[in-house]
Amino acid sequence: MLIRHHPAETVAPTEGGATALKLPAIEATTDTVLDAALNSRIQPEGYSQHVLGRLEDLVRQLARVQSAGPLPLDQLVFDSPQVLVFAADHGIADEGVSAVPQEATRERVQQILQGRAPINTLAKTMGFELTVVDAGVASHVVETGAAASTVPLLVRKIGYGTRNMVLGPAMSLAQAISALQAGMDVVRHLPGNVLALGDVGVGNTSCAALLLSRLCGVPLADACGRDHPIPGGLDSTQLQNKLEKLFAAASRHRKAVKPLDALAALGGFEIAMMAGAMLQAASERRVVLVDGFVAGAAALVARGLSPAVADYLVFAHRAIDPGHRLMLIHLQVQPLMDLELSVGQGVGALMAWPMLQTAQALLKP
Repeated sequence: MLIRHHPAETVAPTEGGATALKLPAIEATTDTVLDAALNSRIQPEGYSQHVLGRLEDLVRQLARVQSAGPLPLDQLVFDSPQVLVFAADHGIADEGVSAVPQEATRERVQQILQGRAPINTLAKTMGFELTVVDAGVASHVVETGAAASTVPLLVRKIGYGTRNMVLGPAMSLAQAISALQAGMDVVRHLPGNVLALGDVGVGNTSCAALLLSRLCGVPLADACGRDHPIPGGLDSTQLQNKLEKLFAAASRHRKAVKPLDALAALGGFEIAMMAGAMLQAASERRVVLVDGFVAGAAALVARGLSPAVADYLVFAHRAIDPGHRLMLIHLQVQPLMDLELSVGQGVGALMAWPMLQTAQALLKP
């Protein structure tokens, strides 16, 4: 079992007298000596270089994450893999920006708790421990039946949904910081060295589009995917309404340009907690499997707060959301899969797990 270290925390400055955000220290994993040693181990005898393509990049990334000391890396070790599903509601859902009603968030959370959701099947099949975190669902979530003992529900509710960001900030700065710290705390108490992250939240793709536009400079129409309707989603008229509402929110909060400020004004409780989870996991040298568009938005925020976190993030797949493709380009990463998933919950993250196991097998002595 790997020993995780807890480096000293750093303090991120905040404005307006808000409580300072304490960020865990994260070590960059660049190691050219290790890379050279790995290249010789994974190169098939008698073949030309790079025949394993991007799988080689994955092997090197995972090895760098687990090579925390001076001794040469022997093999990859995956210990007690965990999947966290963060759930929250969003005030902007009142503006008709989603194809489903807000109460669908609670219903989907209940499905997971009752063992009836896709993530339950995958977690059981892949050997992951599944935990649901209520980051800010708009109603009370209750564990029911036998599933209560097998799918834990952690209540870390910052509020009963965020405010409508068209009318004001989604969160106060203090709430955003509390959500980030809650995400860190959840991970701090989890075993293992592999963490998969997923989300449930009606309206959270609006937050993801706004954060992509604000933090990466992507035109909001492109981030929103106005010209590329998703099957089963909003039609062209509804997409135009969504874009108008997002423009209104972006204009109201045009001064919120720093990662923390943008998160508070335009984000969601589950996005903030996922960002905090990524930061804490990276500080403990855990591998982090990032799911789709919304989890990617959390990665944007986490990277903005602590750039070294990027070394620990494995982007599992490219979701069907047009904005997710642009997000991955700006993050300068290649996802492991492209299956046009839109289910969320961490399903795509777990579907990529066999590729990490393949990387592990390639480095076995």
